[in-house]
Amino acid sequence: MARVKAGKTTRRRHKAVLKLTRGHRASRSRRYRVARESLTHAQAYSTAHRRLKKRTNRSLQIIRINAAARALGVNYASLIHGMSLAGIEIDRNSLAELAVHEPEGFSEIVRTAQTALPSG
Repeated sequence: MARVKAGKTTRRRHKAVLKLTRGHRASRSRRYRVARESLTHAQAYSTAHRRLKKRTNRSLQIIRINAAARALGVNYASLIHGMSLAGIEIDRNSLAELAVHEPEGFSEIVRTAQTALPSG
């Protein structure tokens, strides 16, 4: 029986890795051994950063809501508490979009939340 050589398989595997590392710097995109390691790290980073992106976006939304709310005379915590008391169920993403793109609608929500807050 003839010996089976892995020429085609190896070439395809190498080409696949090199295709995925296109755009990496220097030999990370040209040499298979280095590219394989670079790809492994890149995949690990992308997994971790998918989770980090969610955290960062929520933080940005809260910053935007707080800034817009303070301009109207209420802080973020009081706004969220007032909204829950008033029964306004709107997520932070939508609220941040309102604060940036529809200031009139956001100020209406703030007024409603303020009236629901107990005075004191």
